[in-house]
Amino acid sequence: MRPGPPLLLTLLMALGGCATAPPSNPENICAIFREKPDWHDAALKVQKKWGAPVPVPMAMMYQESSFKQDAVPPRYYFLGIIPWGRVSSAYGYAQAKDETWADYKKDAGGWGSSRDDFADALDFMGWYMSKTQRINGISKWDAYGQYLNYHEGWTGYRNRSYDRKAWLKTVSQKVQARAEKFTAQYKNCEGDLTRGGWLW
Repeated sequence: MRPGPPLLLTLLMALGGCATAPPSNPENICAIFREKPDWHDAALKVQKKWGAPVPVPMAMMYQESSFKQDAVPPRYYFLGIIPWGRVSSAYGYAQAKDETWADYKKDAGGWGSSRDDFADALDFMGWYMSKTQRINGISKWDAYGQYLNYHEGWTGYRNRSYDRKAWLKTVSQKVQARAEKFTAQYKNCEGDLTRGGWLW
């Protein structure tokens, strides 16, 4: 009889099994919510709490992490060859930075929140979108303007820092296009989802 794996390896395998896999079809918001109904519940709560329309933070999250719960920025390489930490402290579904996440927990009361928890990360995005509207007057339906604020910060947006970043404008246009696609898709399944699930 072959001996079993060491205890440490067994524990690591068990922990790895707890990780939440990204949706199998991230290009379709209906498929995402059909596969992960708890994500739809979370999105509806964010919409009710912060007024963030379901497709917009979902489109932003797609861009930020591709729905990977432990997403991190690329590494910085000293002299181009020596790994030297990450380019920022961004982490999780929403790619929230340490200082912004701390502000969210203080402001929104989410002291037990985690950046690798989908519901918490989406709530963070709803909070940020709500403040973007209040501070800079950007509609929560305006995925382009919301994403520019999300990436550059409220002060950076007011100073038009994005004007020096043609690549960021291009990415923001992609977020806007995806939000529009998600919106069209969601209209076709919202009723079924909110009535309690899909009929098989």
